[in-house]
Amino acid sequence: MKKSLSLLLVLSLLASLLFVGCKKTNNEETKENEEKVATESILFKGSSTLAPVITKLTENFTKEYKTWDKVDSKFASEEIDIAISGGGSGAGVKSAIDKSSSFGMASRPVSDEEKGKIDGYKEFKLGTDALTVSVNPENKLYEVKKSITTEELRKIFSGEYKYWDEVSDKLDHEKIVLVTRDLGGGAHKVFNKKVMGDVEVSENVIQSPSMGALVTKIIENKNAIGYASFGVVNQNKGKVMPLNIDGIEPTAENIISGDYKISRPLLVITGGELSECEKALIDYITSEKGMKVVKELGFVAEK
Repeated sequence: MKKSLSLLLVLSLLASLLFVGCKKTNNEETKENEEKVATESILFKGSSTLAPVITKLTENFTKEYKTWDKVDSKFASEEIDIAISGGGSGAGVKSAIDKSSSFGMASRPVSDEEKGKIDGYKEFKLGTDALTVSVNPENKLYEVKKSITTEELRKIFSGEYKYWDEVSDKLDHEKIVLVTRDLGGGAHKVFNKKVMGDVEVSENVIQSPSMGALVTKIIENKNAIGYASFGVVNQNKGKVMPLNIDGIEPTAENIISGDYKISRPLLVITGGELSECEKALIDYITSEKGMKVVKELGFVAEK
């Protein structure tokens, strides 16, 4: 009996020693993580047009890898933490200037003056969007006048034309409802530059905080007209009707060729050298997988 008990004790001791030998202590795990490349939280801020694209891309990235060491074994085993905040392209550029975000998002060109304020300026172009002048499907303008001229757009958005029958005598005498992005949005600057020129947009416009909100206004009001993102219009096919401008249809081919003139880049911007984590994320976003998402969301992917 004593021999059996002694044997059991020896076996138990050997098993526990083997278990301890195989299992890393907390101190060992901590030391191993300390030897890895440090990870960080990453923040994107800016364009409301680009925000849903970046959200989808980073969600895919996080679901695929979950922790940074799964992205690359050189990283510590820590959860991936990425946040996205809107505010418009202006806010995105400002966040890159004052370094209040890891990356700014802009759906308009960044001016030379703005670039000069960002040390080590870098931009990553994900694709191209266009501003499609769109109306509600119940608006007869789409049937009567599928193409509209730049000059007519100036008269509509300046408020010179106040009723639809001023645009065409085949339309009803109903008040035109103008819908635009807010003044801080990149779309507003692009539309002013490429359509309005020196002509001021009417004060009697409904300013929308995002492209999604702008398109919703057009969907809800049959007399509404607004400049809606090509990508967001594609996401709402049949609910809003894009018009041809100066005879040019807003298609991916015409946007790429430059024939459709109201186009704009989709940019992720930052300053200085990228951290290892930032570089890994940007590589994913600009990869074939990333470009597939850009295309799926209705935009013209960069490659």
